[in-house]
Amino acid sequence: MAYRKLGRTSSQRKALLRDLTTDLIVNERIETTETRAKELRSTVEKMITLGKRGDLHARRQAAAYIRRDMATVTNEEGEESTVYALQKLFNDVAPRYAERQGGYTRIMKVGPRRGDGAPMVIIELV
Repeated sequence: MAYRKLGRTSSQRKALLRDLTTDLIVNERIETTETRAKELRSTVEKMITLGKRGDLHARRQAAAYIRRDMATVTNEEGEESTVYALQKLFNDVAPRYAERQGGYTRIMKVGPRRGDGAPMVIIELV
């Protein structure tokens, strides 16, 4: 099998990855389990690649996957504004990686989770 099933049905797994992808784009850093982060890495990198393409078809493909969440963005004058996660992906995140050919995320191990001992990591945008 080419992917991890994460102990869920296909619709639950898709919803989980959509939520985690949107949260990572909005917050640029989240803490989750190691297996979720490794599976999340591929979807986030695909979304950033769509953002780098920047055409209408790429924007519609990303909009079909990313949730409609609000993100706070600070411009160069220091003013804060709220935009949707899709706008943040195409206007802020993707231009940052214009010259980079992949490897947009970093996974750092934190330690076991209290309670069940699951290995926890922090996944962030480089």
